Amino acid sequence: MTQLSITILSESPEDAPAVERLNDHAFGPGRYARAAFRLREGGAPIAEVSFIARVGTLLVGSVRLSPITIGDTPALVLGPLTVDPDFRSRGIGGALVRRALEASRKLGHRLVLLVGDEPYYSKLGFTRVPRGRVVMPGPVDKDRILIAELEEGAFEGVSGAARPAFVAVTA
Repeated sequence: MTQLSITILSESPEDAPAVERLNDHAFGPGRYARAAFRLREGGAPIAEVSFIARVGTLLVGSVRLSPITIGDTPALVLGPLTVDPDFRSRGIGGALVRRALEASRKLGHRLVLLVGDEPYYSKLGFTRVPRGRVVMPGPVDKDRILIAELEEGAFEGVSGAARPAFVAVTA
């Protein structure tokens, strides 16, 4: 098997249509009903912590993080993480998540929430949220709610409803 040359770049506004096509292809229209989507609804991902993966000029993966609160605590929600089905199981998703978490840490973010598979995301620093500690805005398997502390102890004492947080834009 040949080694792919994968480039991870910051997502630019010009990438948005291709990222949306990739998400539609990977998740279909059912993604709009998911609790994690509802957390991102109406807000924009944070450009400085959202990345794409390319093989040559082909966009093959994307990860976005958006601002939320858990109770009164600021956090980010990771998602969607998307890798083109033809390029899965090649480390692209993990590379995107690692890059996004590192960029988030450097910008001073302390917590990243997601809904996903613990066996996969635990390798990237996520742990299961104790049942009832975070209330999602819609139906969700409570065993799939995961958190990554970007600063040790950042999740201590944090609980409540997860809600979109809109970042004010200054002119």
